[in-house]
Amino acid sequence: MLRQLITTVGRRTLTPLLARTQRFSAGAAGGDGKDGKQDVVNHADVPIIDYEDPDYLPLPEYPFRPDEPLDVKKQRLVYQSRKRGMLENDLLLSTFVAKHLKDLNAELTEQYDRLINGVTNDWDIYYWATENKPTPPEYQNEIMDMLKEHVANAQREKRLRQPNL
Repeated sequence: MLRQLITTVGRRTLTPLLARTQRFSAGAAGGDGKDGKQDVVNHADVPIIDYEDPDYLPLPEYPFRPDEPLDVKKQRLVYQSRKRGMLENDLLLSTFVAKHLKDLNAELTEQYDRLINGVTNDWDIYYWATENKPTPPEYQNEIMDMLKEHVANAQREKRLRQPNL
């Protein structure tokens, strides 16, 4: 009985691994020397090819709303701060908004709107806020300073989940 259980467990753990093993042509590299093909598990041995983005692709621009009422803008920013598509920014921005948005005037709210909707890559916001990369001059403003201070978390608040709505 125990032998049958070990065999069944062994099959269950090896079957997914074997299912992910693939063979590909190694081309000029030679492969394993027999048929020019090489075994690859989980594509860890496949070289990653990264291409630069072409210059002719236009970046989408966010349609800013100049006549939007301030309370509506703040409601929209609460939603957009929580749904970034990247957990790190979801946590940082949603806790920042929960703490500061109610006290922001129209000018600071506009700066925050331009920050989170003007940047095309959320990793940029994350790296600027955590000070891993220098902030470009067009985004270095009072809101960015407040965000950097919030990210530094001098009070050592626990931010493991987004605040309740």
